[in-house]
Amino acid sequence: MEKETIEQEKIIEAVLFTMGKSVEARQLSVALGCSVDQAKKIARSLMQRYEKEQSAMKIIELENAFQMCTRPEYYDALIRVAKTPKRQVLTEAVLETLSIIAYKQPVTKTEIDHIRGVSSAYALNKLLEYGLIYEAGRLDAPGRPVLLATTEEFLRRFGVGSLAELPQMEPDAEAEIIHEVEEEMNYHFGIPEEEIGDEGIKEEEEDGN
Repeated sequence: MEKETIEQEKIIEAVLFTMGKSVEARQLSVALGCSVDQAKKIARSLMQRYEKEQSAMKIIELENAFQMCTRPEYYDALIRVAKTPKRQVLTEAVLETLSIIAYKQPVTKTEIDHIRGVSSAYALNKLLEYGLIYEAGRLDAPGRPVLLATTEEFLRRFGVGSLAELPQMEPDAEAEIIHEVEEEMNYHFGIPEEEIGDEGIKEEEEDGN
């Protein structure tokens, strides 16, 4: 490996360690004084070196960003000396709602409710609280409902680098979801009172499902 490349890897390593969060390839290119494509190439080289050395740390790629993090197998040891994080419970209803958003994003609450057949307000509030989804704008339609999409934290939590890496959905299930969304868009375009408004998701399901 060329001396220059080793030095560039060290720069990326220092940036990722210091930031403690994902860093866009564009920012890495600024630190290196090179193109974005070259920065990605060097970051991926660093990723491979960490894998080869079987370090307790690893570099992950998230869309157009990179992050240094601890390998999952060392989590139990870490929480012995660190504050135990609040446990995030992903119930069946929450996971179902998250799956719909992940595969059909951006999508409105009305569309999600129509697919599930019940109100998804509680599940959406939990997903927002956990930082797994965010409000990605508004649909250009009556009522201008909020569009929901998954976050970078979603990719990190589920161990994928991009949405393209999500497991393929069964054709029948995908066709059903597409049909439900199209039906909602075509025949039920009005936004009900409990729909997401300017103040976000308000409605709560009584049973928490």
